[in-house]
Amino acid sequence: TSAVDLRVVQAMLPYFTQHYGNAASRNHSFGWAAEAAVENARNQIAKLLGGDGKEIVLTSGATESNNLALKGAASFLKKQGNHIITVETEHKSVLDTCKRLQREGFEVTYLRPAKDGLVTPEQVVAAMTDKTILVSVMAANNEIGVVQDVNAIGAAIKAKNPKTLFHMDA
Repeated sequence: TSAVDLRVVQAMLPYFTQHYGNAASRNHSFGWAAEAAVENARNQIAKLLGGDGKEIVLTSGATESNNLALKGAASFLKKQGNHIITVETEHKSVLDTCKRLQREGFEVTYLRPAKDGLVTPEQVVAAMTDKTILVSVMAANNEIGVVQDVNAIGAAIKAKNPKTLFHMDA
């Protein structure tokens, strides 16, 4: 829903026109070149975040990423609890995934933002229970332009229960 940064376009052009192999095809040079480029990108992202390239999962977009994160976390942490918190104005992929998880037995609290579109750390913490395993709050809403204070929300979640995961579509 936004223009691609021209630096990204320039960096990607060779992979659209000259080096267009499938990174998963490991039995020919086109695949090897594509795999090397993907691994390089993964390592660059990890360096920016202070992590390891093996920790970076690349997806095709927000819907796939949000599904993977929410369903994966919920499945992994199901023995610890079944409560998830999100915001009514979240991205559709988060809301749809939460509805799916509800059908699978998870409880979901949908926080109503104030008239300015914001939720407060206090709202999030007040909604947390001893069964809360995951909180999902979009950093910047692409439709209404609201930017949540995810640093304060994350700190509040950690203070209340350091084991509760905080997911954000950033």
